[in-house]
Amino acid sequence: MLINELVINPLLFFRIIVIVIASVCLHELAHGWAAVSQGDDTPKKTGHLTLNPVVHMGWYSIIFLCIGGICWGQMPVNPSKFRSPKWGNILVSAAGPLLNLALGILFLILLKVSFNSPLEGIVSSQFLLLGARINLMLFLFNLLPIPPLDGFHVFSEFFPSFKPLENSSYGLLALMIIFSTGLTSGLADLADLMIKVVSGM
Repeated sequence: MLINELVINPLLFFRIIVIVIASVCLHELAHGWAAVSQGDDTPKKTGHLTLNPVVHMGWYSIIFLCIGGICWGQMPVNPSKFRSPKWGNILVSAAGPLLNLALGILFLILLKVSFNSPLEGIVSSQFLLLGARINLMLFLFNLLPIPPLDGFHVFSEFFPSFKPLENSSYGLLALMIIFSTGLTSGLADLADLMIKVVSGM
């Protein structure tokens, strides 16, 4: 439980909370901006083009994050308004994970340039490394072809026969298995491998 870190290592707890909330909000905003670029004004009409984390995550998600380290966000879009239903959905769905990938790389770049530079005394290298790891994990996790994750929406556009699974209990069951069996540790290992490859650390 993430809440345990509040007692054991409060600095790490608050770093995780800040990074995750900021990353999830930017992830959802990327979906929104992509949807607007495809002709859908739903994000604007619903007031979701904002940095307010409560709008994107809601209090329940933020509370779950602080207690258990699990959270979610949402960006209302209307695919029927996309100029191209197929490619619009692919672009909008992929925008969130790609934003996390970009953030992960940005954190690694900042980590590289911070060594023996004025940044070293301003931003902690542990914070930058944590930011990279969390965002790369969010990138990998959201690309899993499991509903309601972004990866499923991309996958189902290429394989339409899987679209009926979107509203089934398959996704919830798969996610429960992933979290209950600790399979997310595999994503963490893969994120660490990506950090080593990109940064040479």
